[in-house]
Amino acid sequence: MTNDKGITTWKQQAKVKAAKYCAYQERTQQEVRDKLYSYGLYSDMVEEILSELISDGFVNEERFAQAYVRGKFRSNKWGRIKIGIGLRQKGISDYCIRSGLKEISEADYTDTLRSLIQKKWNSMEGEDTYTRKHKTARFVQGKGYESEIIWKVLGDYEE
Repeated sequence: MTNDKGITTWKQQAKVKAAKYCAYQERTQQEVRDKLYSYGLYSDMVEEILSELISDGFVNEERFAQAYVRGKFRSNKWGRIKIGIGLRQKGISDYCIRSGLKEISEADYTDTLRSLIQKKWNSMEGEDTYTRKHKTARFVQGKGYESEIIWKVLGDYEE
């Protein structure tokens, strides 16, 4: 015979642990789902707890996307392309990705790109301008910046 009180207590303990996990930093639904499965819970209970955590505001993918964008842009100086790819890999919806990317102002984005370009450009003294431009462009493309913006900024550098 199953003890419903025991299951409820088990579920409550798992929810409290998951809530603490979410309170520490923003999490995706999949990260929370994986954590709940690691507690040995079954899929019905996992989905029920996850639903409750979403309702209680512990899990919010739009908020996660915004925090992710701010962090990757400010700390790692990633461009929109690389940030978008990172969010897609985490299973974030296009709507939440667009919402998150609004956290980056155009002015900050351009200033950061200019700073990265200048730093890379200065590190290649002695090389010809053509080589410097192409190596710099490849470098910032690898950071996730868009080609059009890169070449617009690099157009200011002397031939």
